[in-house]
Amino acid sequence: MDWGDPGAEPVIAWHGLARTGRDMDDLAAHLAQSGRYRVICPDTIGRGLSQWSPDPDNEYHLAFYVKLAVALMDQLRLASCHWVGTSMGGAIGLLAAATSLRGRIRRLVLNDIGPELAEPAIQRIRGYAGDPAAFDTVGELERYFRQVYQPYGWMSDAQWRRLTESSTRRLPDGRVTPHYDPAMVRQFFVHPDDYKRWTEWDSLSLPVLCLRGEASDLLLPETAEAMRVRGPRAEVVTVAGCGHAPALNVPEHFAIVERFLAGR
Repeated sequence: MDWGDPGAEPVIAWHGLARTGRDMDDLAAHLAQSGRYRVICPDTIGRGLSQWSPDPDNEYHLAFYVKLAVALMDQLRLASCHWVGTSMGGAIGLLAAATSLRGRIRRLVLNDIGPELAEPAIQRIRGYAGDPAAFDTVGELERYFRQVYQPYGWMSDAQWRRLTESSTRRLPDGRVTPHYDPAMVRQFFVHPDDYKRWTEWDSLSLPVLCLRGEASDLLLPETAEAMRVRGPRAEVVTVAGCGHAPALNVPEHFAIVERFLAGR
């Protein structure tokens, strides 16, 4: 999805592990409406409308996602951009900013992600993401999403409906399931240390904003505090009423991100 004036300041907004770029609709619409930003929201390989990998073990991991990010920027002829990443999308941005896109990512927003993740949360995500549920109706799938993604915080009925409709895949037997390749969870088995990125973190020097859901089980308070004093010394903001990860769907969230992107 590509929001806003093609000539405006580019922002890449990248979604989380088992999600799609449509999760960024509300933030993208808000930023684009200002006229200052063009917001590009990709579906990662294996998610949403992007193809599934023919080689899961070698393509479902952060370094390959960074290659895709570089190709995306080059294809769109973006010399530089700001980066807003939720969970996995933030980890991609962190690694890219430290390696292949160093100097091309100007400001980095990490939405409930850091250079170290809590192991119990990884086990929880592996549990539901690796074996996605299937339902007879889209309504049942929506009820499932409301339960699994309750930590996102408040969402309107319309937002829940859009989340569901934009991440529904119909199976050959007619049932519906979340719209991603279950093999993407192999990242945690084949690349078990993929999210341990303190070395890359400590190498960064660009401005970083870290949003932490106050009840997050993935980004622990002590990790967020270390991010505040190490490496690029991130600005850390605790988002009330959320766990992993804030949905970036209400004016309070928009204001935090917009202020940071504007350098205020």
